[in-house]
Amino acid sequence: MSTLPPCPKCNSEYTYEDGTQLVCPECAHEWSASGDAETASDETVKKDSVGNVLQDGDTITVIKDLKVKGTSLVVKVGTKVKNIRLCDGDHDIDCKIDGIGPMKLKSEFVRKV
Repeated sequence: MSTLPPCPKCNSEYTYEDGTQLVCPECAHEWSASGDAETASDETVKKDSVGNVLQDGDTITVIKDLKVKGTSLVVKVGTKVKNIRLCDGDHDIDCKIDGIGPMKLKSEFVRKV
């Protein structure tokens, strides 16, 4: 009888070890053998260009001139953006910039105020 835990995604009992990971052959889900690491990795931490942790509602400033795709507008260095919202994806900050409107920014081009 196997002492390995069932798959947390599909509850399959046919899990197997692959190095330090556990793998489910039915749904191809992989997770850590310790089990605690998955709960910590589910919530990603977004950081700005200097390593400060960003949260919803923070105020940030732009550290580089950013061209707005499809227009001749430019978000200038030092532009303050209030009340940001974090989202998933490549552009992980959703915000509204005065004079430009709603847009998404990458966290690597901003600094927390």
